Amino acid sequence: MSQASHTIRELAPGDTADFRALLAMFGKAFDEPAMYMDAQPGDAYLDDLLRGPHFIALIAARDDEVVGGLAAYVLPKFERERAEIYIYDLAVAAEHRRQGIATDLIEHLKGIAADYGAWVIFVQAEADDPPAVALYTKLGEREDAAHFDIKVPGKTPG
Repeated sequence: MSQASHTIRELAPGDTADFRALLAMFGKAFDEPAMYMDAQPGDAYLDDLLRGPHFIALIAARDDEVVGGLAAYVLPKFERERAEIYIYDLAVAAEHRRQGIATDLIEHLKGIAADYGAWVIFVQAEADDPPAVALYTKLGEREDAAHFDIKVPGKTPG
C-alpha cells in the first residue's frame, strides 16, 4: 500500500485558518477537544503569536488537510548566547500515524532551530505513551525528570 505524500510548512501571520485546523487536529489527537476548541484566541492574537520571535508552529498537510503538526517555543538562554527549543505539542491524526510525519516535523524543526542559534530541542513525553517515548528515544537522548505545575493564585486551568 503506498502512502500519500505530505508537506511540512511553518505557519506565518495570516495562516489563521491552518492554525485553527492544527488546533482542531490537536484536540482530536489528544482527545481534548474542549481544551483546543472552546476558547480559541482571536485572529489578531494568533497572528501576533506567529509574528513573534519565540513561537514556532509547523503543520504537516496532505491534500490541503492538516494531518499533523507541532507547536514549539524558543527559549533564549541567559547563561550563554544561545537558545533552546521546547516542543510543547506534537501530534499526528490517528489515521496518518506510523508514516514518518512526526519524524519529518522534528527534522524540519531542526533546521529552524539552527537558524535560531539553538543548541538543543527538547520535549516531554508521558511514560504511559509508548509511541511517543519510542519516537523521542529514536531521535534523541533521554533524560528523566519530574514535572511540577505551580499554580498561580487567582487563575484557573483551561
